[in-house]
Amino acid sequence: MAQKKILLLTGDFAEDYETMVPFQMLLMIGHEVHAVCPDKKAGEKVKTAIHDFEGDQTYSEKPGHGFVLNATFNEIKAADYDALVIAGGRAPEYLRLNQKVIELVKHFFQADKPVAAVCHGIQILTAADVVRGRKLTAYPAVGPEVTIAGGTYVDVSVTEAVTDGKLVTAPAWPAHPQWIAAFLKVLGTTISL
Repeated sequence: MAQKKILLLTGDFAEDYETMVPFQMLLMIGHEVHAVCPDKKAGEKVKTAIHDFEGDQTYSEKPGHGFVLNATFNEIKAADYDALVIAGGRAPEYLRLNQKVIELVKHFFQADKPVAAVCHGIQILTAADVVRGRKLTAYPAVGPEVTIAGGTYVDVSVTEAVTDGKLVTAPAWPAHPQWIAAFLKVLGTTISL
């Protein structure tokens, strides 16, 4: 397997599982993963939030872990990376306001590189105007944004993922097994037993 260099975008109050699990899984497989957050440096932490589905009208939120970043956002160059992963949670609602984040995301689409986004991470994609003409999923509350941005929102089970070309999306962390498996396929990563 050829090792890929992957950029993971996260931020304060990103969803805990949607930050830590993809980061750890991709490292475990042998890829190089750089986790970044605007205005933060390598060695600094982001606060995460644990979102759970407990029968309420929306997810509940509890404090998560402190996630240590291993790269500095202001030092990265999108051209140096083979793929992008965008964590969900509350971070995307403000990360999408950062012009460098938008430019970064646009680079991955213009260069036709693999992108995986989960849950509210799709808000960054809609703000970057890269979903037009694509089929994707997201947390259901983000579905109207996908439609307004010209994408086709696909309503799937919380455990499923949707692939459109090199874009892999999922509604929330329960889809990790399918979402990560689909992303690995798009990356060209194979695992043999």
